[in-house]
Amino acid sequence: MKRLLLSLALSVATLAVAGTSLAPGAPPAPLIDAPAWIIMDYHTGQVLAEQNPDERREPASLTKMMTSYVLAAEVQQGRVSLSDMATVSEKAWKLNKNASENSLMFLEVGKQVSLDDLHKGIIIQSGNDASIVVAEHIAGSEEAFATLMNNYAKKLGMRNSHFMNATGLPHEQHYSTARDMALLGAAIIRDFPDDYRWYSAKEFEWNGIKQPNRNSLLWDTSLNVDGIKTGHTSTAGFCLVSSATQGGMRLVATLLGGKSMPARAVESKKLLTWAFRNFDTVQAVKAGEPLTRPRVWYGDSETVEVGLAEPATLVLPRGRRQDLKANYSLLPDLQAPVAKGQVVGKLFLQLDGKDVAEHPLVALKDVPEGGVVRQVSDWFAKKFGD
Repeated sequence: MKRLLLSLALSVATLAVAGTSLAPGAPPAPLIDAPAWIIMDYHTGQVLAEQNPDERREPASLTKMMTSYVLAAEVQQGRVSLSDMATVSEKAWKLNKNASENSLMFLEVGKQVSLDDLHKGIIIQSGNDASIVVAEHIAGSEEAFATLMNNYAKKLGMRNSHFMNATGLPHEQHYSTARDMALLGAAIIRDFPDDYRWYSAKEFEWNGIKQPNRNSLLWDTSLNVDGIKTGHTSTAGFCLVSSATQGGMRLVATLLGGKSMPARAVESKKLLTWAFRNFDTVQAVKAGEPLTRPRVWYGDSETVEVGLAEPATLVLPRGRRQDLKANYSLLPDLQAPVAKGQVVGKLFLQLDGKDVAEHPLVALKDVPEGGVVRQVSDWFAKKFGD
């Protein structure tokens, strides 16, 4: 397919630049004091900056994001209900003996607790005991639940994650990455918005014990942070997946291996603030807007209007919209019948002379086969034309 210039101010649904740490033309990312981190735009999935995003590391209690995701998915599919009562096992209760080494909901052995309360205990209090009770109730054992976790991770495209438990307690085969945790955070926001609201809850009380959410960014009035999860072990360091909104933009950031609880908040805030200050969300092409009219052979119309099937959105460095260039390629020898929505080519966007995105071009109308006269006329035109 030969590319043709398209002198329009356009955008597409995603702007993904593989193998780069910054969008083209973006200002330098701030120095972040953590070994692995990433920040991405929620709506497009575009990575704005990253460092060692695919390095396998201990996720600690960020693991409970997947525990929460599996619970929400199982509820959605009707396999369990939030009103179900789960029995606290001795395995879960025994964690109380090492309360200084575990984050707990402080459940009592043999008691029954609703999945709804357990879910809040997982999200807000980061309860290891609550995570085990949920795992055992859904899958029969924590080991079987880990298999479910890995199955869901695969469906979400988490290519470098493997879970051995529902809590995030250290295990040599239990790992994830900054990128995978950002993908998981975005999936929770997208797939289970009703559950996501609990990630912004600042405290939860159970059995007379009130515990605060450990995500200190929820109290930061300079940012609109509404989630999502903290994690810490002595070997994993201090971890945080955070999400914040400003205007129509939502960002998701992951930081792994921070030096302290305050440091993980400071460094995450640094990332979020940098991205909000330096990027804009741009929507320049509406769905169904004709961009070109290529020739159609043997149809009842000589041309077909071509455009995008979905509204086109991307994130650009602030002030760079006017530098965005576009061109397109079309399938050769387009012949009727052509169905509305049929892919007939690609639209490419360029910034600083490099392709930064592509989007399928589709027919915006049906073009049925023409009559005999048109069929014969087009046959001669193709056979003997220039």
